[in-house]
Amino acid sequence: MDSAVFQHFRPEERPFIERIDEWRNQAIDEYRPILTNFLDPRQQFLIETVIGKLDESFRYWQAGGYNQAERKRVIFAPGYYQPQSEDYRIQLFEIKYPLKFAELSHGKILGTLINSGIDRSQFGDIITDGERWQFFGVASMADFFVEQITKIGSINVRVIPMNAIETVVPANDWVAESLVVSSMRLDTIVADTFNISRQRAKGLIEAQQVQVNWTTVTQPDFQLDLLDMLSVRKFGRVQLRNVLGQTRKAHYKLEIGTLRRRPLKGQG
Repeated sequence: MDSAVFQHFRPEERPFIERIDEWRNQAIDEYRPILTNFLDPRQQFLIETVIGKLDESFRYWQAGGYNQAERKRVIFAPGYYQPQSEDYRIQLFEIKYPLKFAELSHGKILGTLINSGIDRSQFGDIITDGERWQFFGVASMADFFVEQITKIGSINVRVIPMNAIETVVPANDWVAESLVVSSMRLDTIVADTFNISRQRAKGLIEAQQVQVNWTTVTQPDFQLDLLDMLSVRKFGRVQLRNVLGQTRKAHYKLEIGTLRRRPLKGQG
């Protein structure tokens, strides 16, 4: 790969960009499809950017288990190949728990899965219709999910493999918003999105309360980019969906999606 490619991306993204090149070359050289684990939206964007315009000799496809999926598996393949849904090897799981006596949340489920020792790339989106909770995983990990995930916090649960047609319709709480910011710094985006002071945003970041693309970032001046996903503990999530341009004062006009954390019962 031309080394000039790397100057357009963050230094820490270089290993993933090199992996993209390896996947592509492997698909072409071995003339067969290559399947990745689940990739986040930023990684999917990097694939699109690095590979660029496709030709008839090589293509890639992606799927995450349902139409609105954030995290997806990607197939790199020669041009002859036409993937079927089963080729992505994605398994739907439902979490069975005592509905009348317990309450689950996205954060609790995510924390349990990660703390089980499994890599984040082995499972995709976690979804709910407001009552039932499901997630998508790498099919080869089905036994692990079923046998190892028996508690979420103090709640006894069972993980049950399900057919894709049983996927719930997710309750979509994402809100599309516009935002004008003075810079693409992490502390600026956090402060302006959640209407808190820059100093408080800086404190949250330095206290390891903020993640970018599911990785804790402790530098307030970290520069954000297109399709980055932020998670701010006790506040919610933010995705940078589009950079619409700059104002006359050189401020950035952004299109973002927000998933704000609802206050607990009894709190304002």
